Amino acid sequence: MSTDNHAARCDLAAAFRWSHRLGLSEGICNHYSCIVDEHHFLINPFGVHWSELKASDLLLVSDTGQVVEGSGQVEPTALFIHWRIHYKMPRARCVMHTHMPYATALTSVERGRLEMCCQNSLRFYNDVAYDDDYQGLALDSGEGDRICSKLGDQRILFLANHGVVVVGSSIAVAFDDLYYLERACVVQVLAQSTQRPLKIVNDAISQKTYQQFIADQSFAERHLAAIRRILDREAPDYVQ
Repeated sequence: MSTDNHAARCDLAAAFRWSHRLGLSEGICNHYSCIVDEHHFLINPFGVHWSELKASDLLLVSDTGQVVEGSGQVEPTALFIHWRIHYKMPRARCVMHTHMPYATALTSVERGRLEMCCQNSLRFYNDVAYDDDYQGLALDSGEGDRICSKLGDQRILFLANHGVVVVGSSIAVAFDDLYYLERACVVQVLAQSTQRPLKIVNDAISQKTYQQFIADQSFAERHLAAIRRILDREAPDYVQ
C-alpha cells in the first residue's frame, strides 16, 4: 500500500464502514472514490462488502481508467461514473454514489425533488441537479459523461429511478453532505407521508441558511474525525 495516500485510504475506508452502519450500503454495490494526485484516484474493488473494507483493499486507478495498484477489479458502472467525473471535473476530489433508501425514494417518484422543508435540506439550496432521464446501467464512457454533464456546477445529483451522486472537495466534505442529504430526505418522506402540505422555507431564508452552512468546512472534518475515533475503538482493522 502506497504510504503517500495512506491517510486518504483510511478516511475513505472509514466512510465505507460508517455508511454501512447507517444502512446506506446496498449489497456489494455502490462506490466511493477520491483523487490522491493529478493522475490517480482510489475506489473500492468489486465484491468487497462495505462492512469489511480496509484501507489496503482500495484500488488505485489512473486517469485513463486502468487499475495500477491493488488486487481486484473496479465494477464497470463504478468505473464509468467515477472515472469520468474525476476526469472531467477536477473540483470533484471525492465522488460518492449510493442507492441510500430515502434519497432513492425521491428519485423514484415523478419529478421527485428535494424540497426546502427542513433545516438539513437548506444545506443544499440551489446546489442540487436532477437527471430525470434514466438510461440503464452506466456501462460506457458515454453514459458516464452524460451523468457528469447533468451534475454541472452542483454538488448533488439525483439520478431518476436510481440513486444519488455527491461530489466534494474532500472525503470529509462529501461524506458530511451524503449523510445530511439522506437525513433531509428522511424528514421529507416522513412529512409527505402525513398527507399535509410541506412547510417550505422562503428563498431569502434558504439562501441565508445555505451560506451559513457552507461558511465553515471544519464541521465536516470534525464529523469524520469523530467517526474515526469510534472505529478506532470498535473496528480498528479498517486502517489496515
